[in-house]
Amino acid sequence: MMKIKIIMTLLLSIIMVRPSLAQDQFTVQIEPLVISNAPSVHSFSFGKTSDGKWVILGGRIDGLHQRQPFAAFLENDNNKNVYVIDPIANQTWSTSISVLPASLFEQLQSTNQEFTQRGNTLYIIGGYGFSATQNDHITYDNLTAVDIDGLANAVISNTSITSFFRQITNTNLAVTGGHLGLLNDVFYLCGGQYFEGRYNPMGPNNGPGFIQNYTDEIRTFQINDDGTNLTIANYVAQHDTNNLHRRDYNMAPQIFPNGTEGFTMFSGVFQHTANLPWLNSVDVTASDYTVNNTFNQYLSQYHSAKIPIYDTSNNIMHTLFFGGMSQYKLDSNDNLVQDNNVPFVKTISKVSRFSDGSMLESSLGIEMPTFLGSGAEFIPLNNNSNYLNDEIVAINNLQEGNTLVGYIFGGIESTQENIFFINNGTQSSASNLAFKVFIHKSSLSVDEVALNPKNIYNLKVYPNPSNGVFSVEVFLPNTEKSKIEVYAVSGKKIKTLSLENSIGLKKIALDLSKEASGEYILIFKNSANVIEKKLLKI
Repeated sequence: MMKIKIIMTLLLSIIMVRPSLAQDQFTVQIEPLVISNAPSVHSFSFGKTSDGKWVILGGRIDGLHQRQPFAAFLENDNNKNVYVIDPIANQTWSTSISVLPASLFEQLQSTNQEFTQRGNTLYIIGGYGFSATQNDHITYDNLTAVDIDGLANAVISNTSITSFFRQITNTNLAVTGGHLGLLNDVFYLCGGQYFEGRYNPMGPNNGPGFIQNYTDEIRTFQINDDGTNLTIANYVAQHDTNNLHRRDYNMAPQIFPNGTEGFTMFSGVFQHTANLPWLNSVDVTASDYTVNNTFNQYLSQYHSAKIPIYDTSNNIMHTLFFGGMSQYKLDSNDNLVQDNNVPFVKTISKVSRFSDGSMLESSLGIEMPTFLGSGAEFIPLNNNSNYLNDEIVAINNLQEGNTLVGYIFGGIESTQENIFFINNGTQSSASNLAFKVFIHKSSLSVDEVALNPKNIYNLKVYPNPSNGVFSVEVFLPNTEKSKIEVYAVSGKKIKTLSLENSIGLKKIALDLSKEASGEYILIFKNSANVIEKKLLKI
Protein backbone atom coordinates (compact mmCIF):
# COMPACT_ATOMS: atom_id res chain seq x y z
CA MET A 1 0.00 0.00 0.00
CA MET A 2 1.13 3.57 -0.62
CA LYS A 3 2.40 5.10 2.59
CA ILE A 4 2.07 8.74 1.56
CA LYS A 5 -0.86 11.01 0.99
CA ILE A 6 -0.56 13.47 -1.85
CA ILE A 7 -3.08 16.28 -2.04
CA MET A 8 -1.33 18.72 -4.30
CA THR A 9 -0.90 18.93 -8.02
CA LEU A 10 2.68 18.89 -9.23
CA LEU A 11 3.51 21.35 -11.99
CA LEU A 12 6.55 20.25 -13.93
CA SER A 13 8.13 22.78 -16.26
CA ILE A 14 9.34 21.31 -19.52
CA ILE A 15 11.75 23.83 -20.97
CA MET A 16 12.47 24.35 -24.63
CA VAL A 17 16.23 24.80 -24.49
CA ARG A 18 16.51 26.53 -27.87
CA PRO A 19 13.95 29.37 -27.90
CA SER A 20 14.76 30.26 -31.50
CA LEU A 21 13.52 26.81 -32.52
CA ALA A 22 10.67 26.55 -30.05
CA GLN A 23 7.28 27.93 -30.96
CA ASP A 24 5.23 25.57 -28.80
CA GLN A 25 6.12 26.18 -25.19
CA PHE A 26 4.53 23.63 -22.91
CA THR A 27 4.53 22.41 -19.37
CA VAL A 28 3.61 19.04 -17.96
CA GLN A 29 1.34 18.59 -14.98
CA ILE A 30 0.94 15.35 -13.03
CA GLU A 31 -1.97 14.87 -10.69
CA PRO A 32 -2.09 11.94 -8.24
CA LEU A 33 -5.04 9.59 -8.76
CA VAL A 34 -6.05 6.92 -6.25
CA ILE A 35 -8.02 4.13 -7.97
CA SER A 36 -10.20 1.91 -5.82
CA ASN A 37 -8.74 -1.57 -5.31
CA ALA A 38 -5.93 -0.99 -7.81
CA PRO A 39 -3.08 -3.49 -7.36
CA SER A 40 0.27 -2.60 -5.87
CA VAL A 41 2.56 -3.85 -8.63
CA HIS A 42 5.76 -3.06 -10.50
CA SER A 43 7.68 -4.38 -13.52
CA PHE A 44 4.46 -5.61 -15.13
CA SER A 45 3.02 -5.85 -18.63
CA PHE A 46 -0.09 -3.98 -19.72
CA GLY A 47 -2.54 -3.78 -22.58
CA LYS A 48 -5.36 -1.34 -23.37
CA THR A 49 -8.90 -2.25 -24.32
CA SER A 50 -10.69 -0.53 -27.16
CA ASP A 51 -12.60 1.60 -24.63
CA GLY A 52 -9.54 2.66 -22.63
CA LYS A 53 -9.39 0.19 -19.75
CA TRP A 54 -6.04 -1.22 -18.62
CA VAL A 55 -5.22 -4.91 -18.39
CA ILE A 56 -2.34 -5.62 -15.98
CA LEU A 57 -0.42 -8.92 -16.07
CA GLY A 58 2.79 -10.14 -14.45
CA GLY A 59 5.23 -8.19 -12.34
CA ARG A 60 5.79 -8.24 -8.61
CA ILE A 61 3.83 -7.11 -5.57
CA ASP A 62 6.83 -6.56 -3.24
CA GLY A 63 9.40 -3.77 -3.39
CA LEU A 64 13.07 -3.89 -4.35
CA HIS A 65 14.34 -7.46 -4.31
CA GLN A 66 16.46 -8.44 -1.33
CA ARG A 67 20.16 -9.34 -1.53
CA GLN A 68 19.97 -12.78 0.07
CA PRO A 69 19.37 -15.54 -2.49
CA PHE A 70 16.83 -17.28 -0.26
CA ALA A 71 14.79 -14.05 0.05
CA ALA A 72 15.08 -12.60 -3.46
CA PHE A 73 12.30 -12.93 -6.04
CA LEU A 74 10.08 -15.10 -3.85
CA GLU A 75 7.23 -16.87 -5.59
CA ASN A 76 4.77 -15.54 -3.02
CA ASP A 77 5.42 -12.02 -4.28
CA ASN A 78 4.66 -12.80 -7.92
CA ASN A 79 1.55 -11.12 -9.31
CA LYS A 80 -0.74 -14.11 -9.86
CA ASN A 81 -3.82 -12.14 -10.90
CA VAL A 82 -5.00 -10.34 -13.98
CA TYR A 83 -6.37 -6.89 -13.24
CA VAL A 84 -8.69 -4.73 -15.31
CA ILE A 85 -8.69 -1.04 -14.35
CA ASP A 86 -11.05 1.68 -15.50
CA PRO A 87 -9.34 4.96 -14.53
CA ILE A 88 -12.36 7.04 -15.56
CA ALA A 89 -14.98 5.10 -13.60
CA ASN A 90 -12.48 4.44 -10.79
CA GLN A 91 -13.08 0.69 -10.78
CA THR A 92 -10.87 -2.39 -10.63
CA TRP A 93 -11.73 -6.02 -11.38
CA SER A 94 -9.46 -9.02 -10.95
CA THR A 95 -9.29 -12.77 -11.19
CA SER A 96 -6.63 -15.40 -10.54
CA ILE A 97 -4.59 -16.72 -13.46
CA SER A 98 -4.08 -20.02 -11.60
CA VAL A 99 -6.90 -21.49 -13.73
CA LEU A 100 -4.60 -21.40 -16.77
CA PRO A 101 -2.40 -24.31 -17.90
CA ALA A 102 0.91 -24.48 -16.04
CA SER A 103 3.02 -23.04 -18.86
CA LEU A 104 0.79 -19.97 -19.13
CA PHE A 105 0.30 -19.59 -15.39
CA GLU A 106 4.04 -19.64 -14.73
CA GLN A 107 5.14 -17.25 -17.46
CA LEU A 108 2.37 -14.74 -16.82
CA GLN A 109 3.38 -14.30 -13.17
CA SER A 110 7.00 -13.55 -14.08
CA THR A 111 8.66 -10.15 -13.85
CA ASN A 112 10.33 -7.88 -16.40
CA GLN A 113 8.64 -9.43 -19.41
CA GLU A 114 8.90 -7.76 -22.81
CA PHE A 115 5.57 -6.76 -24.30
CA THR A 116 3.81 -4.69 -26.92
CA GLN A 117 0.30 -4.50 -28.35
CA ARG A 118 -0.79 -4.87 -31.98
CA GLY A 119 -4.46 -4.16 -32.50
CA ASN A 120 -6.39 -6.04 -29.85
CA THR A 121 -3.58 -8.53 -29.17
CA LEU A 122 -1.01 -8.06 -26.42
CA TYR A 123 2.19 -10.03 -27.07
CA ILE A 124 4.23 -10.99 -23.99
CA ILE A 125 7.71 -12.47 -24.30
CA GLY A 126 10.01 -14.01 -21.69
CA GLY A 127 10.18 -12.82 -18.09
CA TYR A 128 11.98 -14.13 -15.01
CA GLY A 129 10.57 -15.95 -11.99
CA PHE A 130 10.17 -19.18 -10.10
CA SER A 131 8.91 -22.13 -12.10
CA ALA A 132 7.28 -24.88 -10.07
CA THR A 133 7.62 -27.13 -13.10
CA GLN A 134 11.40 -26.63 -13.22
CA ASN A 135 11.73 -26.16 -9.45
CA ASP A 136 14.02 -23.22 -10.13
CA HIS A 137 14.02 -19.56 -11.12
CA ILE A 138 14.16 -19.37 -14.91
CA THR A 139 13.80 -17.03 -17.86
CA TYR A 140 10.77 -18.18 -19.84
CA ASP A 141 11.17 -18.98 -23.53
CA ASN A 142 7.52 -18.31 -24.37
CA LEU A 143 5.54 -15.96 -26.57
CA THR A 144 2.00 -15.46 -25.24
CA ALA A 145 -0.75 -13.72 -27.20
CA VAL A 146 -3.58 -12.18 -25.19
CA ASP A 147 -7.00 -11.15 -26.53
CA ILE A 148 -7.27 -7.92 -24.53
CA ASP A 149 -10.93 -7.02 -25.09
CA GLY A 150 -12.06 -10.61 -24.61
CA LEU A 151 -10.00 -11.05 -21.44
CA ALA A 152 -11.17 -7.76 -19.94
CA ASN A 153 -14.82 -8.59 -20.57
CA ALA A 154 -14.37 -12.03 -19.02
CA VAL A 155 -12.73 -10.62 -15.90
CA ILE A 156 -15.44 -7.98 -15.50
CA SER A 157 -18.26 -10.50 -16.01
CA ASN A 158 -16.52 -13.13 -13.85
CA THR A 159 -16.52 -15.77 -16.59
CA SER A 160 -13.77 -18.12 -17.77
CA ILE A 161 -10.56 -16.47 -19.02
CA THR A 162 -8.85 -19.55 -20.46
CA SER A 163 -9.82 -19.03 -24.11
CA PHE A 164 -8.15 -15.63 -24.37
CA PHE A 165 -4.53 -16.86 -24.20
CA ARG A 166 -2.37 -18.64 -26.76
CA GLN A 167 1.27 -19.58 -26.33
CA ILE A 168 4.27 -20.97 -28.21
CA THR A 169 7.85 -21.77 -27.22
CA ASN A 170 10.97 -20.40 -28.89
CA THR A 171 14.44 -20.39 -27.31
CA ASN A 172 15.29 -17.08 -29.01
CA LEU A 173 12.60 -15.45 -26.88
CA ALA A 174 14.07 -16.45 -23.50
CA VAL A 175 14.80 -12.86 -22.48
CA THR A 176 14.06 -10.74 -19.42
CA GLY A 177 14.75 -7.07 -18.80
CA GLY A 178 14.79 -6.09 -22.48
CA HIS A 179 12.22 -4.18 -24.52
CA LEU A 180 9.89 -5.16 -27.34
CA GLY A 181 9.11 -2.62 -30.04
CA LEU A 182 6.89 -2.82 -33.12
CA LEU A 183 7.70 -1.00 -36.35
CA ASN A 184 6.11 -1.68 -39.74
CA ASP A 185 4.86 -5.08 -38.54
CA VAL A 186 8.36 -6.11 -37.44
CA PHE A 187 9.05 -6.79 -33.76
CA TYR A 188 12.30 -5.57 -32.20
CA LEU A 189 13.47 -7.48 -29.10
CA CYS A 190 16.27 -5.24 -27.85
CA GLY A 191 18.79 -5.97 -25.11
CA GLY A 192 17.95 -7.86 -21.95
CA GLN A 193 19.40 -11.06 -20.54
CA TYR A 194 18.90 -14.74 -19.87
CA PHE A 195 19.00 -15.50 -16.14
CA GLU A 196 18.63 -18.95 -14.61
CA GLY A 197 18.83 -19.69 -10.89
CA ARG A 198 18.56 -17.62 -7.75
CA TYR A 199 19.78 -14.04 -7.67
CA ASN A 200 23.08 -13.78 -5.77
CA PRO A 201 25.05 -10.50 -5.58
CA MET A 202 28.19 -12.47 -4.69
CA GLY A 203 28.36 -13.84 -8.21
CA PRO A 204 27.47 -16.94 -10.20
CA ASN A 205 29.95 -19.29 -8.53
CA ASN A 206 29.18 -18.56 -4.88
CA GLY A 207 26.44 -20.21 -2.84
CA PRO A 208 23.47 -20.95 -5.06
CA GLY A 209 25.09 -20.33 -8.41
CA PHE A 210 23.29 -18.95 -11.44
CA ILE A 211 23.61 -18.51 -15.18
CA GLN A 212 23.52 -14.97 -16.52
CA ASN A 213 23.97 -14.18 -20.19
CA TYR A 214 23.20 -10.77 -21.66
CA THR A 215 21.75 -11.16 -25.14
CA ASP A 216 24.00 -8.37 -26.51
CA GLU A 217 21.55 -8.33 -29.41
CA ILE A 218 18.76 -6.66 -31.29
CA ARG A 219 16.51 -9.49 -32.46
CA THR A 220 13.99 -8.78 -35.17
CA PHE A 221 11.19 -11.03 -36.38
CA GLN A 222 7.59 -11.15 -37.49
CA ILE A 223 4.77 -12.78 -35.58
CA ASN A 224 2.38 -14.55 -37.93
CA ASP A 225 -0.96 -14.68 -36.15
CA ASP A 226 -4.23 -15.73 -37.75
CA GLY A 227 -6.12 -15.62 -34.48
CA THR A 228 -5.46 -19.30 -33.79
CA ASN A 229 -1.90 -20.14 -34.81
CA LEU A 230 1.27 -18.29 -33.76
CA THR A 231 4.60 -18.59 -35.55
CA ILE A 232 7.85 -16.64 -35.63
CA ALA A 233 9.17 -15.74 -39.07
CA ASN A 234 12.16 -13.92 -40.58
CA TYR A 235 14.20 -14.00 -37.38
CA VAL A 236 17.46 -12.00 -37.52
CA ALA A 237 19.86 -11.20 -34.66
CA GLN A 238 22.37 -8.34 -34.67
CA HIS A 239 25.07 -9.07 -32.09
CA ASP A 240 27.25 -6.38 -30.51
CA THR A 241 28.85 -7.21 -27.18
CA ASN A 242 30.37 -3.76 -26.79
CA ASN A 243 27.22 -1.67 -27.27
CA LEU A 244 24.09 -3.80 -26.81
CA HIS A 245 25.13 -5.25 -23.44
CA ARG A 246 22.35 -3.58 -21.42
CA ARG A 247 19.18 -4.44 -19.55
CA ASP A 248 16.56 -2.86 -17.26
CA TYR A 249 16.79 0.32 -19.30
CA ASN A 250 14.32 2.63 -21.05
CA MET A 251 13.54 2.27 -24.74
CA ALA A 252 11.21 4.76 -26.39
CA PRO A 253 9.77 5.20 -29.90
CA GLN A 254 11.44 8.06 -31.77
CA ILE A 255 11.16 10.09 -34.92
CA PHE A 256 14.67 10.93 -36.06
CA PRO A 257 15.63 14.23 -37.73
CA ASN A 258 15.38 12.77 -41.25
CA GLY A 259 11.82 11.58 -40.55
CA THR A 260 12.78 7.94 -40.04
CA GLU A 261 10.88 6.12 -37.31
CA GLY A 262 12.58 3.86 -34.80
CA PHE A 263 13.59 3.55 -31.17
CA THR A 264 16.28 4.79 -28.83
CA MET A 265 17.75 2.46 -26.23
CA PHE A 266 18.62 4.85 -23.41
CA SER A 267 21.28 4.22 -20.74
CA GLY A 268 20.81 0.92 -18.81
CA VAL A 269 23.08 -1.48 -16.89
CA PHE A 270 25.77 -2.78 -16.57
CA GLN A 271 29.11 -1.82 -18.10
CA HIS A 272 31.55 -4.64 -18.84
CA THR A 273 34.31 -3.42 -16.54
CA ALA A 274 32.28 -1.89 -13.70
CA ASN A 275 28.89 -2.34 -12.07
CA LEU A 276 27.85 1.07 -13.33
CA PRO A 277 25.23 2.14 -15.86
CA TRP A 278 25.90 2.93 -19.46
CA LEU A 279 25.59 6.63 -20.24
CA ASN A 280 25.43 6.51 -24.02
CA SER A 281 22.43 5.50 -26.13
CA VAL A 282 21.67 3.39 -29.19
CA ASP A 283 19.34 4.45 -32.01
CA VAL A 284 17.49 1.63 -33.76
CA THR A 285 15.83 1.85 -37.18
CA ALA A 286 14.58 -0.66 -39.72
CA SER A 287 17.86 -0.46 -41.62
CA ASP A 288 20.43 -0.56 -38.80
CA TYR A 289 21.38 0.66 -35.34
CA THR A 290 23.72 3.50 -34.42
CA VAL A 291 25.61 3.99 -31.18
CA ASN A 292 25.55 7.59 -29.98
CA ASN A 293 28.79 8.28 -28.10
CA THR A 294 28.49 12.06 -28.43
CA PHE A 295 25.70 12.23 -25.84
CA ASN A 296 25.62 11.02 -22.24
CA GLN A 297 22.41 10.56 -20.27
CA TYR A 298 23.02 11.24 -16.59
CA LEU A 299 19.62 11.63 -14.94
CA SER A 300 17.86 8.35 -15.71
CA GLN A 301 19.41 4.89 -15.92
CA TYR A 302 16.77 2.32 -14.94
CA HIS A 303 13.40 1.34 -16.35
CA SER A 304 10.78 3.94 -15.44
CA ALA A 305 7.74 5.65 -16.93
CA LYS A 306 8.67 7.65 -20.02
CA ILE A 307 6.78 9.76 -22.58
CA PRO A 308 8.00 10.49 -26.12
CA ILE A 309 6.78 13.86 -27.46
CA TYR A 310 7.37 15.04 -31.02
CA ASP A 311 7.33 18.65 -32.21
CA THR A 312 6.65 18.38 -35.94
CA SER A 313 6.92 22.12 -36.60
CA ASN A 314 10.46 22.33 -35.27
CA ASN A 315 11.56 18.71 -35.82
CA ILE A 316 12.40 18.20 -32.13
CA MET A 317 12.00 14.83 -30.42
CA HIS A 318 11.57 15.00 -26.64
CA THR A 319 11.55 12.04 -24.25
CA LEU A 320 10.49 12.54 -20.63
CA PHE A 321 11.59 10.30 -17.73
CA PHE A 322 9.81 10.13 -14.38
CA GLY A 323 11.70 9.07 -11.23
CA GLY A 324 13.22 5.61 -11.01
CA MET A 325 16.89 4.94 -10.24
CA SER A 326 19.94 6.85 -11.36
CA GLN A 327 23.68 7.15 -10.80
CA TYR A 328 23.42 10.94 -10.80
CA LYS A 329 21.27 13.75 -9.51
CA LEU A 330 21.62 17.53 -9.44
CA ASP A 331 22.45 19.40 -6.25
CA SER A 332 21.11 22.84 -5.34
CA ASN A 333 23.79 24.46 -7.51
CA ASP A 334 22.89 22.33 -10.55
CA ASN A 335 26.08 20.30 -10.29
CA LEU A 336 25.86 16.58 -10.90
CA VAL A 337 26.33 14.43 -7.82
CA GLN A 338 27.51 10.89 -8.40
CA ASP A 339 26.37 7.89 -6.37
CA ASN A 340 27.70 4.58 -7.67
CA ASN A 341 25.11 2.70 -5.62
CA VAL A 342 22.59 3.91 -8.25
CA PRO A 343 19.91 4.92 -5.74
CA PHE A 344 16.24 5.67 -6.09
CA VAL A 345 15.69 9.26 -7.22
CA LYS A 346 12.85 11.76 -7.52
CA THR A 347 14.28 13.34 -10.66
CA ILE A 348 12.08 14.15 -13.63
CA SER A 349 14.10 14.86 -16.75
CA LYS A 350 13.92 15.35 -20.48
CA VAL A 351 16.17 14.41 -23.37
CA SER A 352 15.69 16.45 -26.55
CA ARG A 353 16.97 15.57 -30.00
CA PHE A 354 17.10 18.56 -32.36
CA SER A 355 16.87 18.84 -36.13
CA ASP A 356 20.65 18.76 -36.48
CA GLY A 357 20.82 15.47 -34.55
CA SER A 358 22.34 16.98 -31.42
CA MET A 359 20.91 15.93 -28.06
CA LEU A 360 20.55 17.76 -24.76
CA GLU A 361 19.40 16.60 -21.35
CA SER A 362 17.39 18.88 -19.05
CA SER A 363 16.27 18.64 -15.48
CA LEU A 364 12.71 19.82 -15.08
CA GLY A 365 13.41 21.34 -11.68
CA ILE A 366 10.40 19.69 -10.02
CA GLU A 367 10.57 16.16 -8.65
CA MET A 368 8.37 13.17 -8.06
CA PRO A 369 6.67 13.42 -4.64
CA THR A 370 8.73 10.55 -3.24
CA PHE A 371 11.30 7.96 -4.39
CA LEU A 372 8.88 6.50 -6.89
CA GLY A 373 8.88 5.36 -10.49
CA SER A 374 11.22 2.40 -10.96
CA GLY A 375 9.30 -0.33 -12.77
CA ALA A 376 6.36 2.01 -13.48
CA GLU A 377 4.69 2.47 -16.86
CA PHE A 378 3.14 5.35 -18.78
CA ILE A 379 -0.21 4.30 -20.27
CA PRO A 380 -1.32 6.56 -23.15
CA LEU A 381 -4.93 7.50 -23.77
CA ASN A 382 -6.81 5.98 -26.68
CA ASN A 383 -6.82 9.25 -28.62
CA ASN A 384 -5.23 8.92 -32.03
CA SER A 385 -5.56 12.63 -32.86
CA ASN A 386 -3.13 13.50 -30.06
CA TYR A 387 -0.68 10.71 -30.85
CA LEU A 388 1.59 9.51 -33.60
CA ASN A 389 1.65 5.70 -33.86
CA ASP A 390 -0.36 5.42 -30.61
CA GLU A 391 2.74 6.08 -28.50
CA ILE A 392 4.34 9.42 -29.41
CA VAL A 393 2.49 12.54 -28.27
CA ALA A 394 1.99 14.94 -31.20
CA ILE A 395 2.52 18.25 -29.43
CA ASN A 396 1.45 20.31 -32.45
CA ASN A 397 -1.96 18.60 -32.49
CA LEU A 398 -2.82 19.60 -28.93
CA GLN A 399 -5.02 22.57 -28.19
CA GLU A 400 -3.78 25.39 -25.97
CA GLY A 401 -4.44 24.75 -22.32
CA ASN A 402 -4.46 21.40 -20.51
CA THR A 403 -4.76 18.10 -22.37
CA LEU A 404 -4.84 14.76 -20.57
CA VAL A 405 -2.48 12.48 -22.49
CA GLY A 406 -2.31 9.42 -20.23
CA TYR A 407 -1.38 7.99 -16.86
CA ILE A 408 1.67 6.83 -14.93
CA PHE A 409 0.89 3.69 -12.93
CA GLY A 410 2.63 1.40 -10.44
CA GLY A 411 6.32 1.06 -9.73
CA ILE A 412 8.47 0.74 -6.63
CA GLU A 413 8.15 3.27 -3.83
CA SER A 414 11.21 3.50 -1.57
CA THR A 415 11.48 5.13 1.84
CA GLN A 416 14.98 6.43 1.07
CA GLU A 417 17.58 6.69 -1.67
CA ASN A 418 19.90 3.79 -0.88
CA ILE A 419 18.30 0.69 0.60
CA PHE A 420 19.99 -2.17 -1.24
CA PHE A 421 22.51 -3.03 1.48
CA ILE A 422 19.99 -2.70 4.33
CA ASN A 423 16.98 -4.11 2.53
CA ASN A 424 14.95 -6.58 4.58
CA GLY A 425 11.78 -6.11 2.58
CA THR A 426 10.35 -3.25 4.64
CA GLN A 427 12.21 -0.31 3.11
CA SER A 428 10.24 -0.31 -0.14
CA SER A 429 6.95 -1.52 -1.54
CA ALA A 430 5.03 -1.82 -4.78
CA SER A 431 2.84 1.20 -5.50
CA ASN A 432 -0.81 1.31 -6.50
CA LEU A 433 -0.80 5.04 -7.20
CA ALA A 434 -1.60 6.48 -10.60
CA PHE A 435 -0.81 9.95 -11.91
CA LYS A 436 -2.85 11.78 -14.50
CA VAL A 437 -0.44 13.36 -16.97
CA PHE A 438 -1.47 16.63 -18.61
CA ILE A 439 0.36 18.66 -21.21
CA HIS A 440 -0.30 22.37 -20.99
CA LYS A 441 0.37 24.33 -24.17
CA SER A 442 0.84 28.07 -23.90
CA SER A 443 1.92 30.93 -26.14
CA LEU A 444 3.79 32.43 -23.18
CA SER A 445 7.55 32.21 -23.16
CA VAL A 446 9.23 29.92 -20.64
CA ASP A 447 12.58 30.47 -18.92
CA GLU A 448 15.39 28.26 -20.12
CA VAL A 449 16.69 25.49 -17.88
CA ALA A 450 19.15 22.98 -19.28
CA LEU A 451 21.81 20.64 -17.98
CA ASN A 452 25.06 22.46 -18.70
CA PRO A 453 27.45 19.84 -20.08
CA LYS A 454 30.31 21.45 -18.16
CA ASN A 455 28.49 20.93 -14.85
CA ILE A 456 29.15 17.22 -15.14
CA TYR A 457 32.84 17.79 -14.34
CA ASN A 458 32.09 19.79 -11.17
CA LEU A 459 35.61 21.29 -11.21
CA LYS A 460 36.72 22.74 -7.85
CA VAL A 461 40.00 24.26 -6.66
CA TYR A 462 40.66 24.97 -2.97
CA PRO A 463 41.93 26.69 -0.96
CA ASN A 464 42.01 29.59 -3.39
CA PRO A 465 43.86 31.88 -2.70
CA SER A 466 46.60 29.60 -1.39
CA ASN A 467 50.24 29.79 -0.37
CA GLY A 468 50.97 27.53 -3.32
CA VAL A 469 49.47 24.14 -2.45
CA PHE A 470 46.05 23.66 -4.08
CA SER A 471 43.65 20.74 -4.13
CA VAL A 472 41.83 20.11 -7.41
CA GLU A 473 38.68 18.03 -7.61
CA VAL A 474 37.09 16.99 -10.88
CA PHE A 475 34.43 14.44 -11.70
CA LEU A 476 35.14 12.24 -14.74
CA PRO A 477 31.90 10.77 -16.14
CA ASN A 478 33.63 8.53 -18.66
CA THR A 479 37.04 7.17 -19.65
CA GLU A 480 37.81 9.87 -22.18
CA LYS A 481 41.36 11.21 -21.96
CA SER A 482 41.59 14.52 -20.13
CA LYS A 483 44.26 16.70 -18.57
CA ILE A 484 44.86 19.75 -16.43
CA GLU A 485 47.22 22.51 -17.51
CA VAL A 486 48.42 25.53 -15.50
CA TYR A 487 49.54 28.76 -17.18
CA ALA A 488 51.10 31.97 -15.94
CA VAL A 489 49.35 35.17 -17.00
CA SER A 490 52.18 35.64 -19.50
CA GLY A 491 50.96 32.53 -21.32
CA LYS A 492 53.82 30.30 -20.22
CA LYS A 493 52.76 26.76 -19.39
CA ILE A 494 53.76 25.85 -15.84
CA LYS A 495 52.39 22.33 -15.37
CA THR A 496 50.55 19.54 -17.17
CA LEU A 497 48.75 16.77 -15.31
CA SER A 498 47.26 13.79 -17.17
CA LEU A 499 44.21 12.29 -15.51
CA GLU A 500 43.56 8.57 -15.17
CA ASN A 501 41.28 6.98 -17.73
CA SER A 502 38.71 5.89 -15.17
CA ILE A 503 35.28 7.03 -14.06
CA GLY A 504 34.67 8.90 -10.83
CA LEU A 505 35.76 11.78 -8.61
CA LYS A 506 39.47 12.61 -8.90
CA LYS A 507 41.43 14.56 -6.27
CA ILE A 508 44.74 16.01 -7.44
CA ALA A 509 47.39 17.82 -5.42
CA LEU A 510 48.66 20.86 -7.31
CA ASP A 511 51.92 22.27 -5.95
CA LEU A 512 52.86 25.78 -7.11
CA SER A 513 54.95 26.55 -4.03
CA LYS A 514 58.07 27.12 -6.12
CA GLU A 515 56.31 29.58 -8.42
CA ALA A 516 56.15 33.32 -7.90
CA SER A 517 53.15 34.85 -6.15
CA GLY A 518 50.40 36.07 -8.44
CA GLU A 519 47.60 34.91 -10.73
CA TYR A 520 47.60 31.67 -12.70
CA ILE A 521 45.09 30.01 -15.02
CA LEU A 522 44.11 26.38 -14.54
CA ILE A 523 42.59 24.72 -17.59
CA PHE A 524 40.77 21.39 -17.59
CA LYS A 525 40.34 20.02 -21.10
CA ASN A 526 39.29 16.99 -23.09
CA SER A 527 38.19 16.56 -26.70
CA ALA A 528 34.86 18.31 -26.12
CA ASN A 529 35.26 20.84 -23.30
CA VAL A 530 37.62 23.43 -21.90
CA ILE A 531 37.02 24.79 -18.39
CA GLU A 532 39.09 27.58 -16.88
CA LYS A 533 39.67 28.53 -13.23
CA LYS A 534 41.70 31.46 -11.91
CA LEU A 535 44.24 30.65 -9.21
CA LEU A 536 45.84 33.09 -6.83
CA LYS A 537 49.10 32.25 -5.07
CA ILE A 538 49.81 34.51 -2.13
